[in-house]
Amino acid sequence: MTKGFPDKFLFGGAISANQAEGAYQEGLKGLGICDILPVGKDRLLTIDPQLKKDHYYPSHKAIDFYHHVEEDIALLKEMGLQCFRFSINWARLFPRGDEKEANQEGIDFYHRLIDGLIAAKIEPIVTISHYETPLFLATEYGGWKNRQLISFFLNYCELIFSEYGKKVTYWMSFNEINNIVKIPWFAGALRTEEDENPAQAQYQAAHHMFVAHSLANKSLKKINPKAKMGCMLSLSGVYPDTPNPKDIFGSYEFRRKSLFFSDVMIRGAYPAYSKRLFEELSINLEIEKGDLETIQSYTSDYLAFSYYLTTVYSHDLKMKTGTGGPQGKKNPYLETSPWGWQIDPLGLRYVCNELYDRYQIPLMIAENGLGMEDHIDANGKIIDKERQNYLRDHLLALSEAIHDGCEILAYTWWGIIDIVSAGTGEMNKRYGFIHVDVDNEGNGTFERRKKDSFAYYKKIIEQNNNLADM
Repeated sequence: MTKGFPDKFLFGGAISANQAEGAYQEGLKGLGICDILPVGKDRLLTIDPQLKKDHYYPSHKAIDFYHHVEEDIALLKEMGLQCFRFSINWARLFPRGDEKEANQEGIDFYHRLIDGLIAAKIEPIVTISHYETPLFLATEYGGWKNRQLISFFLNYCELIFSEYGKKVTYWMSFNEINNIVKIPWFAGALRTEEDENPAQAQYQAAHHMFVAHSLANKSLKKINPKAKMGCMLSLSGVYPDTPNPKDIFGSYEFRRKSLFFSDVMIRGAYPAYSKRLFEELSINLEIEKGDLETIQSYTSDYLAFSYYLTTVYSHDLKMKTGTGGPQGKKNPYLETSPWGWQIDPLGLRYVCNELYDRYQIPLMIAENGLGMEDHIDANGKIIDKERQNYLRDHLLALSEAIHDGCEILAYTWWGIIDIVSAGTGEMNKRYGFIHVDVDNEGNGTFERRKKDSFAYYKKIIEQNNNLADM
């Protein structure tokens, strides 16, 4: 395979503020919803807003990107990165989330970050809300099920658009918005155990987020008509287990529950199938006058999505959902990562075609990567051949998707620098091409070290062809 990528295609990387920045109380920053989650595989099972002295909270230090921003940008530039996806931490600008006036120290930090990227000729791609709703909006307002969050979010958006809107072309509103029905605390600042009907709260919150997304898009276009607002979903792939019609239609319905979100945000209307879905879940949405017209008038300019794995749907098996996407039966034809995620490069091509056939708008691979433990050898090197193979194979599949006719804007490798794992808070589950010396309990020097994959990705970006031979 010798086909390269189009000239306008952007090779990049991605992080989120809550998994990278640290400095959780510096510059008058408030607590976000991830700042109360301790390290551990059960950290999402009990949401306790009160910090405890005997717990380690990974987001408090993370990888200290806040204090290493210039050093890290220099490394990204050396790697040859063409774009960098990051998030603005809402609570760094508005500590409670409901203030009228923003925190200047937070504003200044993101100017430094964006200006540094632009000076390095790296296109900034900004996620407005990446699991970083201010904690106060969750505890005092009930999260996104409360319609007041629309106005708080718009106040936040108008501030960042006025500050950075002419510097940034690509924006996305909510990270993995469809996870509100799977991981509601992350995606919607919701504690659904408090609700008689959790689905009612989740889909009501989603409606408020749909309206907020469209109004934010409207606001952005006033500042910079050339800017693009995307929606972002978790869309790792799903296959039916057998030709049994129950598996075929069951997998179709399961997939459609995720695509519901992009259907609304791209097509601009609630799909016909949502009527039955809402009836079966006893959902009665409160939709105010003008909401549906707003959603229809300001649709997404592109679809960004995370892709890590594929799984197999069986009608007689309860599907589970983690931060990497849905997980059902194991696929005997695929290898599995150390964290149990099945590796399927062809699945990325499949999903790109699935989405482009459905929507015919540009796509962006906002997250894709391999989490694994790294080992520093006696020479101080980190030889991560498995990660290099994963990168190569997924880029080969992405190149094929482009030649299938899919319009792909960018590929941003998830965890371009090692970051805290969202699901468990671990540091040992490493994704980056840049190693950070910090462990699961926050101990270490925070020194940056280039892995072998650093030079490998740099070479791919420089050559942009003959990936199969690399």
